[in-house]
This record gives sequence, structure tokens and C-alpha cells, in this order.
Amino acid sequence: MRIPSSVFAVIRYALALVVITGSVVLMSAPKKTAFTPHDKAYYASEATVNFVRPGLTLKIVSANIAQDGTISVDYKITDPNGLPLDPAGITTPGAVSVSFLCAYIPKGQTQFVSYATRPQTSPITNVTAIQAGADSGGTTKQVADGEFVYTFKTKAAGANSAAWDPTATHRVGIYGSRNLTEFDLGTNYDSNTMTWIPAGGAPTNTRDVIRTATCNKCHDALSFHGGSRRGIDLCIMCHTPQTVDPDTGNTLDMKVFVHKLHMGSQLPSVIAGKPYQIIGFNQAVSDWSTVVLPSDPRRCVFCHEPTQVTGAAQANNWLTNPSRVACGSCHDNVNFATGANHVNLPQVSDNQCTQCHIPQGELEFDASIKGAHTVPTESATRPGIVANILKVDNGVAGKAPTVTFTVKDFAGNGVTMAQLTGGSNRLALVLAGPASDYGYTSFGSDVTTSGYVSESPAATAKCANDGTCTYTFTHLIPAKATGTYAIGIEARRGITLLAGTAQEQTSEYGAVNKVFYFAVDGSKVAARRQVVDIAKCNGCHSTLSLHGENRNQIEQCVLCHNPSENDSVVRVVATNPADKALPPQSINFALMIHKIHTGEGLQAFNQTYIIVGFGGSHNDFSDVRYPAMTPTGGVPDTAKCYMCHVNNSEATFPIGKNNVLDPQGRISPVAATTSACTACHLKLSALAHAVLQTDPKFGESCDVCHAIGAEFDVDKMHAGK
Repeated sequence: MRIPSSVFAVIRYALALVVITGSVVLMSAPKKTAFTPHDKAYYASEATVNFVRPGLTLKIVSANIAQDGTISVDYKITDPNGLPLDPAGITTPGAVSVSFLCAYIPKGQTQFVSYATRPQTSPITNVTAIQAGADSGGTTKQVADGEFVYTFKTKAAGANSAAWDPTATHRVGIYGSRNLTEFDLGTNYDSNTMTWIPAGGAPTNTRDVIRTATCNKCHDALSFHGGSRRGIDLCIMCHTPQTVDPDTGNTLDMKVFVHKLHMGSQLPSVIAGKPYQIIGFNQAVSDWSTVVLPSDPRRCVFCHEPTQVTGAAQANNWLTNPSRVACGSCHDNVNFATGANHVNLPQVSDNQCTQCHIPQGELEFDASIKGAHTVPTESATRPGIVANILKVDNGVAGKAPTVTFTVKDFAGNGVTMAQLTGGSNRLALVLAGPASDYGYTSFGSDVTTSGYVSESPAATAKCANDGTCTYTFTHLIPAKATGTYAIGIEARRGITLLAGTAQEQTSEYGAVNKVFYFAVDGSKVAARRQVVDIAKCNGCHSTLSLHGENRNQIEQCVLCHNPSENDSVVRVVATNPADKALPPQSINFALMIHKIHTGEGLQAFNQTYIIVGFGGSHNDFSDVRYPAMTPTGGVPDTAKCYMCHVNNSEATFPIGKNNVLDPQGRISPVAATTSACTACHLKLSALAHAVLQTDPKFGESCDVCHAIGAEFDVDKMHAGK
């Protein structure tokens, strides 16, 4: 006899009451949960979790297309532990909504074609376009607890209503959501796909170019359209050449759409004055014209990761199968019909693309695909530069430290000081301390930089032929210095690429920064606390390198970007007159990075973040669009602190650390934690709250409410799913 699912619901509820009764005992035990601190469910009571069973898992069991073209899919709806869920939300908490897709790859083609389409008429242009989408009007039949069969209303049909091809590669997709907002557990999302050949056999004609894990390096959880559409394998079922935005005429074909989104502000068409926009649901305008890809669009391999990294079967398509549509999506000033911007050569088909655009040629910056996308600072012809600090002598309070360091090329040959002088060549040693709290140490009345001193050893360093050098600072460690100090090295070389040719160009490249710690008072050496990790930065930026290839490690950055530093030295020579009229801008690392990544969000609070850089340059970060995606499929989600932070540093506050000088802020100086947090939390009420919780004598009390495990734990407040 089959027990009705409603009986199971009663049993589960009774068990939940038992758990609630014994909650005091249960809560005293260590927390055991499959959820992470970034999930809302992690913070729910054990009774709630046992009753609700948060999460959603959609799993396709099988798919079938009958001879007459009737499409059906057998699927399961469960919680993450595999226990069945009731889509109506009656016998289990939370109603579940699901939608279905089905598409195929026609013989001789490489992209999916959706069986289900709809016409979309623009109220702006009155143009009607076809768009691929989900099936509607089908029927659902329950076949077991949590298992269902959905029969599509749309029937399979080939092009021009021809008979469908059972030997073609087919894919069925399901996506959905589970509403748990009444339990303060948000909305759970999931999707699943299955690829098969109805006639039998393994699919050989596939579409597997980029995997979702690659996108998630920047986006964290790739999701769109309210959050339920997740994963590239699902996206490419609708984002096909069929789908067009009738308002703008722009195609939503994945290979065009995604290239254009990520090129953004660097698209030739955008530079020429035409914004790149998509007008979507309810006529919402999405403008991608300000996007700046943090990894540099010439680094194709950053997204087109090789097969051995992702497992994508067609990962090398970008190298081996160039096409007018794909390449023209970035190079959108090329007119293949006339030959304009294509060395005056018309291209009437893709058949000849590989004749000129081979994967890699003999020279960089040639017509080969790798050559044409060479990043000059990463030219394979550069000799390279590797810097290191071996030791620090005389590194005690009141003395001038002597640094032993090496500078070599990639082959291990010593680089001379003469090679690091003149032009864009550069070598510097940066002294700062104490490492426990950089910022307010003075290295002499002649030093104009705040909290650190930078010296160039190239003129006076004593060097051996192997690149080992010694240099004694001209500035002293302060006489009353205590604790651990740090010296960082930065080195850069200039290079002329393809000298004497029409492609000749100059570039530069830098060494990886190294920071050496030493105690100035005989105490134990203690390196500066690690708050973020450069590897996490490079998850989006690929190879983060700033200030003319000089600085590329967080340990080096914080030597200068300290609580007392601002842009006052260069603001007086600002090229933008408006910048000269404003007070200096703080460039303390925590404030600066939070403000930069908040970017677009500043506008809603009538704020900007503009730094005057070297040479008086105007650097406005107020249009930065942080790429981490929200659970509902939007950008930016700046609440995902874990995308950058390590060691729980987002909730390990810098209470008691140096105040931050913030001349353009509402409070200056401002307490360290308040400065960091209100750089993202922009409401005046948030600033007022922080100020009220800061005592003039005892300092900030943020940890009382917001530390790990506290009532308003930072991770708990930022948990988004």
C-alpha cells in the first residue's frame, strides 16, 4: 500500500515539534550543516531547517520525442538531500515553479535551435522579432513522490515545419524556483539539462565551448532572468541566432551577445557614439556601454579556457574556427561585405577565415588569432624581470637599513642598474612600518609621502654580475620605532616590440613585488595581516598590475595605500579643473577598493569616487559595474565579501587600528572599521549608526553585534540565498 505524501508531511511536522522541544540541547552542540555561511539557511534554527529542508534540486530523469513530435520529459523535484518536494507547496513548504525548454542542433550546424519560440513586437519600432523561450500550455502528470512527466504543447518540427530529425543532437532543459520567503530563507533556484539523441547513441555534434565554472570566476553564480536560469548549458538553448531584440535590432545570439557585453566601452561602435543596449522584459533598458572587462578583452583565453582546465570539448573553437559573426561582435567596425576595416578585403563567407587567421603565426601582433590578441606587457619576446629581497641588515630603530636584493631576467641573468635607469625603466625600494598598522610613521621632514618612504637604489647600489646588489637607505628607521617593519621591491623595464617594422611599439613590464619583514626592536617578526588575496583579485582581473606595471601584490599595495595617504600631492596639478577645487581624496586601501567596486552604486547617493593620479590624471570609478551576480540574476552583488576577503577578515574588524584621513568624506579622520564598511553602506543612517557606536575614549564597538557568531554577524547579514 502506498502511503499518501500528506501523511509524510504530518510525520515531518511532528518530528519538527520534537526538535523544537529539545532545541536548548540541540543548540548547545556544535553547528552541523551542509550550508555555508553565505546561505540564509546556515543561520536558521535546526528545527526550521529540519522542517523546511531549504534548497531546490531539479533533476531530469529522461526525455522522449514521440514519432509525431510530442516532447516529454521525466524529472524530479527534491531538496538537496534528494527528498521529494511538492510543487504546490502543500505537503512540503514552499511552492515550486518550473519551466521547460527543448532545442536541437540541425545537421551541418553548430548551435541549438529552439523548438519553442514566440513573436515579440517592439512598442518603439513596431518591429516583430522571433525569440526562443520556454514552452507554455503543456501538461504535467505526477508519476511518483517528487517525480513528474511534463508533456510539451510545442511539438518537435524541423526548419520550415519539416519533419523533425531523430538522429540530431537534442537538449531538454528545466529551470525553476522554490519560494521560501515566508521562512526568511529567500527563493531557491536550480536548473538542469540533458543532451541526447532520440534515435539512440551518444551525441557527437555538441555545443560545449565555455563551461559555467569559467564564468563564475567573476560572476560567482551565473544566473539571469530573476535567478532561475543558471548555467551556460541552459543559456545557449535560448540565446541562439533565432533570438533578436526587436527594440534595438541587436541579436541575442550567445556568441555575439556575450562578446559585446564584455567589450562594452571598448566596442568600436560605442567609442563612435552608439551605445550598446538590450531592451528586455517590461521594456527595461540594459546599457552595457560602460563595461570595462577587468581581465582585458585581448586575453581571450581567460574566458576560453582550454579543455584540460574546464573539460569543455570545443574550448579551442576561438582558435580553430573563426567566423565573421563571432569576430565581428568585438570588431564591430569591420564591414565584411565591403572590406572596410578588413584591409579592404570583402569576406562573403567564413570559408577563408582560417587562411589568414591561423591559430598562431611567427610574430606577435600579426593576423593570427593569438598574435592579433597579444597583450604588449605580456609579450613572449620580453627578457623578463624577477626581483627578490634576500635580507635586511641594520634594520633597527634609529638606523638606515641595508638591503640585499637581486634583479634578474627570466633566464637567470643579472639585470644591471643601468638597465633600470632612464625611460620607463625603474627600480624602487619602499620602506614602511609598523606592519601591524601602517600609515602615520614619519621617515623625515623631507618625505612628502604619508607613512612610507620610497627610494631608488639604481644610482648607488653595489652589484655583482649575477644581479645581487646591496643598497643602504638614505632615510632612517624612526628612533622610537617598535615591532615589525617592511621593505617592498618594485622593478620595471621598458621594451620596444617589433623594432623597425610597421608594427613597432613600446611597452613595459614589471617584476612580481616581494615584501620582506624584519623586526626593528628584537621582537618576533610578524607579517602584516592578510585581508584579501591577490589570487582572488586575479579571478576577475587575470593579472592585476597597476601604476605602469609596478605594483601587483596586495602586500606591496598597502605599504602606500595606508590610512594617512591621499592624492594631495598630484591633485594640485590635476588636468581636470574641477578636481583642483576639491579636497584630497583618501586612497586608503580598504576605503578605495570598496568604493571602486561599489562604483555604479555611488550615483544613487549622489557620491563619486575620483582619484587624481600621476601626472594629474582624472580617474573616475563611479561607473564601475562589479560583476558578482545576485541570487536573482542581476549585477552587482557587493554583499559577496568572500569574493575578495580571506581569513574571515570581513568580520574580523580593524578596531583600534589607525583612523583614516578622508578629506572628501563626511567625517575625517574616521575610525578604521567605519571607513571600510561605510564605503559600501552608503546611507547616512549607516554612518550615523557607526558613529553612535564609537566612543571617543574606547573606540568602535562593531564586534559586539557584527562579529562572527553575533546576532548581526556580517556574513549572516550578507547571506543572499
